[in-house]
This record gives sequence, C-alpha cells and structure tokens, in this order.
Amino acid sequence: MNARLDYFTNPVAGKALKYFMACGREVKDLPLPAATQELVALRVSQINGCAACIDMHTKDAVAAGESAVRLNLVVAWREATVFTEAERAALALAEQGTRTADAGTGVDDETWARAAELYDEEQLTALVMLVSFMNAVNRLNIITQRPAGDYEPGQFH
Repeated sequence: MNARLDYFTNPVAGKALKYFMACGREVKDLPLPAATQELVALRVSQINGCAACIDMHTKDAVAAGESAVRLNLVVAWREATVFTEAERAALALAEQGTRTADAGTGVDDETWARAAELYDEEQLTALVMLVSFMNAVNRLNIITQRPAGDYEPGQFH
C-alpha cells in the first residue's frame, strides 16, 4: 500500500513540510508532560481515524515507557481508572476540540474550566496547540491515505 502523495519526496510538499515538521517539534517541546502529549495525540488520531498517527503515537508512547494497558484504554478513557484527573481533563478537551462539528460549539465552558484548573496557562496553551496540530497532521495523512505500520519510534523528531 502506498500513499497517494509522498510528502517526503515531493518538492512542492517539501517546501511547506519543513516548516510544518518544525512546528511539530516546537509543539513537542512545549511545557506539557510527555505522557499527556502522547495520550492526547493518540486520542485525536483515533477519533479522526488516522492510522499513520495512531501507529506513530502508540510506538512513541511505548518507547517512552507508557504501558499497554493505558494505551489500550485511551479509546475508552472515561470508564478507565488508569488516567490522572489532569490526563482526563486533557483527553476531554482534545475530544471536544477535535469533534467541533459534532459539538456545535467546540470546547464547552465546563471542559475548559476543568482543564484550566489542572494546567497552568503555558500548559493549557501547549494542549490547545497540540490538539490543533494533530488535527492538521491527521488530515494530511488521511487525505493522502498514508499507510501505517512501518513507523520507527522517534523517526520524525
């Protein structure tokens, strides 16, 4: 299976992609716990059905020491007892920030307030940037049908 476009060899895509990838590295360096970043990236990718990003963030999370139990339960985080209150708030914000068409209003005030209780302004900014970035990356991969399975942990960092 091949992607419709290969962003890494296409010169037109390459011009924009170098900035896009740099943005991704900057987002990763923002002050949000690494485990939270991977859980949020994974959940956004699950919602959007981005196999390439699910592959990437699952493998990166495992390489960083995340447990299989927590990764398997991200899809049903509300019923799982393995996530902290802060992680649960981040996952809720990520879901509402991803399902903007479903929610009609985007992130509701209650979800925002809960996240703001558990994260400082810098971390909250990082969370918003991560959710937005992941939604963009998901769309790039979904539109071009980028295949999943061959990602190596840390490949794009």
